[in-house]
Formats: sequence, C-alpha cells, structure tokens
Amino acid sequence: MSLTTYILMDFWRNLRNFANSFFIIVLPGVLFLIFGVSTDWNEFPLPTGHGNVSAYTLVGIAVYGAATATTSLAGAAAVELQQGWGRQLALTAMPHSVFIMAKSIIALAMAILPVVVINLVGLFTVTEMDTGRWFATATLTVVASLPFALYGLLAGLAFRSDAAVGAASGVLVILGFMGNNFFPLEGILLEIGRFTPMYGVTALARYPITEGDLLTTGEGTIGTDPLWMILLNILVWSAVFAAGCYLLRGRATARR
Repeated sequence: MSLTTYILMDFWRNLRNFANSFFIIVLPGVLFLIFGVSTDWNEFPLPTGHGNVSAYTLVGIAVYGAATATTSLAGAAAVELQQGWGRQLALTAMPHSVFIMAKSIIALAMAILPVVVINLVGLFTVTEMDTGRWFATATLTVVASLPFALYGLLAGLAFRSDAAVGAASGVLVILGFMGNNFFPLEGILLEIGRFTPMYGVTALARYPITEGDLLTTGEGTIGTDPLWMILLNILVWSAVFAAGCYLLRGRATARR
C-alpha cells in the first residue's frame, strides 16, 4: 500500500466516524450560527474597520474546530502506537516516521475542514472581511491548531485510551470559552483567560482583522493585546505540551 493510499483511506475512515465529524465539523458550524450569525450585533463593524463582529466570532469558532481536529487525531495516533499498532507496523514496510507523517497530514486535512465550512457559512450569511484578510485569518486559523496536536499527543501518551483523548477534546470547550473564542470576555475572566492555551492562538488568528484590539459586549474596545504577548503565550504553551510529550515518551521507553 502506498503512502497516498493509506492517507486517503485513513482520512475517509475518520471522516465517516460520526463522533469525529460531529465535534470537528458540525458542532463548530452550529456554534457559529448561534454566536456569529443569529444576533443583530454581529453586523456591527469592528473598530479597526477590517470586518464586522461576525468575522471576529467566525475566526474564534474556526480555531476551536481546527484545534479539536488536531487534538483528537494526534491523540488517537498516540493511543494506536501505545496499544500495539507500532508492533504491527514493524511487520510492514511503513516505518514509524512515515506513519507519524501520514497521521500529521491527515490531522491537518481534518483541521482544514471546519475552517472551510465555517468560512463558507460566513461568506453566505453576514460575515464581512476583505479578501486578503479572509485568506490570512483562515491560514492563521489552521496554523493555530498545530500546538493542539501536541496537546492531543500528550493526552494520548498520558492516559493511553480513546476515552481520555475524547475527554481532552471535550476540555477544549472550556479552553475555548476562556480563550475568548465564542464571545468577548471582560474583567477577571479575561485576565485569567490570557494565560490559557487557546487565548494566544485565537488572538493570532484574529490579528489581521483586530490588530490586537479586545472587543467588549458593548461598544468599542477594552484594550489591546500586543503581538509579542500573543506569540509568547503560543510559544510557552507549545513548549509545555512538547516537554510533557518528551517526558512521557521517555518514561514509556524506560519501562520497556
């Protein structure tokens, strides 16, 4: 079996999985219709003039959907290897490195799906952005999902069960809320949210339309996040997830 054939077959297998498709594609789409389309205030222009409030919400929910995709697929790949799939691969011509590359491509392809679907819904409803910023936010949304592949891998290495990976994906709802993905946070929730994993990647994906401005549920803004702070959040949490994966991988190897 060629690498391309394996990728296509495994991608189709994950796409046909109802639970995967629902939480990765359907649920984010429904959330966007609720938070980003159905209310009148979504048509208000952003203070920067680069789009409307619906565009702000669209990017946040698309980040959540893409992160759910990379979390669930990276975690499932880790569980497969931990539960003996690696020994089966050793009997084939596919080395672990190729398997990991294939899974990475599949995870990225699945992450693109909610981004495409939500952006299409926005395009045909009330979302307003110019073409260049639309492509920029969509690209950054996919890039923003990559640290959560490490998060999913960490969950898979730590607990070695599909249920644990599902729970890790479920935790993303809370992280999305604290990350300012669904609607603007204020006060103490915003201050706490700034230190959570999804805050930085969401702010980065929105940067082409917000330039760091923080929206309020009323009118205007309540401050600005500098780009260095956003990037620092992403780098720190990526390092935390990567370090956790390295330590757990080493512990598993030591037991063997």
